[in-house]
Amino acid sequence: MRVNLIAATSTIALALASAAYAADINQAGAKQVEESLTKLLPKSVAKDGFVTVNPAGTRYEIIYDFVKLLKKVEPGSFAITGLTPWSMFATPLGTGLWRVEGNNSLNVSGNFTAPGQPKTDFTYAIDAFIFNGIFDPAISYLRSGDVSTKAVNFSSKSEAEEVSASFDGMTYKLTSSDGAAPGTTNFATSGSAAGFLETINSREVPPVEIRADAIDFAAAVNGLPVNKVRDIILFAVDHADEKKLAAADSDKLKGMLRDAFPLLTSFNETIDFNNFTVSSAAGNGGAKYVSYDVTLDGPTDATRFGVGLTAQQISFASAIVPAAYSAFVPRELQLQFAIEDMDFTAFGDEFLKVDFTGGASSEESGKKAVERLFKGGELVMDFPKISAVSGVYDAEISGKIRGRVDTSKDYSMDATVLARDLDKTIAAVQELAKTNADLNQVSFGLMMAKGFAKTDPDGRQRWDISVARNGSVTINGQVIKGAD
Repeated sequence: MRVNLIAATSTIALALASAAYAADINQAGAKQVEESLTKLLPKSVAKDGFVTVNPAGTRYEIIYDFVKLLKKVEPGSFAITGLTPWSMFATPLGTGLWRVEGNNSLNVSGNFTAPGQPKTDFTYAIDAFIFNGIFDPAISYLRSGDVSTKAVNFSSKSEAEEVSASFDGMTYKLTSSDGAAPGTTNFATSGSAAGFLETINSREVPPVEIRADAIDFAAAVNGLPVNKVRDIILFAVDHADEKKLAAADSDKLKGMLRDAFPLLTSFNETIDFNNFTVSSAAGNGGAKYVSYDVTLDGPTDATRFGVGLTAQQISFASAIVPAAYSAFVPRELQLQFAIEDMDFTAFGDEFLKVDFTGGASSEESGKKAVERLFKGGELVMDFPKISAVSGVYDAEISGKIRGRVDTSKDYSMDATVLARDLDKTIAAVQELAKTNADLNQVSFGLMMAKGFAKTDPDGRQRWDISVARNGSVTINGQVIKGAD
């Protein structure tokens, strides 16, 4: 949804940056805005009157007629009813900025048929979509913006599956600032959706219901060369109808990409679910709080991509898990994972060797670009923290694995395992082993591990584990396995 909101407002933003406008609101200015907007569209769409612009007092009214946008779609594969035009308004401000705003709604239904798939019926309704933002021609984009929606409902139905999703409303905010490098901009977004509900009915699995009281999200991208990205988008639109680029155009595109590199200096996104639950005939589960985050940062020749997941106050009730094992279901869970030391500088240099005219070397150049992303073919995976806590265990793992992208056999690992109250864990496993003899091996393994452990000042037991590329294994400095 957030991507769609950005796309809906970006079309206006790019258009307002494409030409100079007089202070007076008149038909000539409206025509100029309209021509700028249609430049962003494929030629087959632009001439059909999808966009029209009219003077409206102290501002311009921009009308999007979606029926005209879709009229060339094959009726046998896609049909929709209820589409009405959307209006948005652009007002020039005395500071050289523009105010863009709109208030629209959506209530459509239809069907589509994908190749080799049965027909799917759908409905999509938004009670209100309200937007207000400030556009800055100097960066060819929005300086700020606020979006809110009232109730949103979506459903789809096919022979195999029926899905419905809704939320009570959503808010979305955009802010910006100048980037550290000239010509770049930092953007930050945040928002929240309340009352999320999704139901899934399928022939393959029992009905599933997913709920969250609220979904909060935030994201930031720094160092974006917005004007250069705009020019690349416009170039792509201008050549959208061409099956392959001419050599001169291919060289021009490479130059534009090279000039825009790096496309950003850092990126991060966080999504939080509050009172998240999943219910089905197989059982119920959820968490009071679930958080997911993604980061991309570091210099372009040593970039780090990280993913994190946290769940707190986890609950789970299902006949699949016998009551005797319920204590082993984690109450708290945390996972942090990262790929380190990626060389996007080398990747970009190799990628720009791709033949954009569609030559035979395109695929090979793409493979080489991926290979150069990892220096010397070396893959470095970092696990800053993996932890789980239940009523009978409290364990944490951290470490780093180094290997190669072309094989799973050549690797090394350094890791630390920490456990609190290990005796309690062993006792719990031994109790289960009274009715499941297979768990005696697990109990024996835990007792052996305890014999290798060191004790930290906080009382936790520690195992520093090292696996060398020659196959040797040491635990807390003691050789457990020699080289292969």
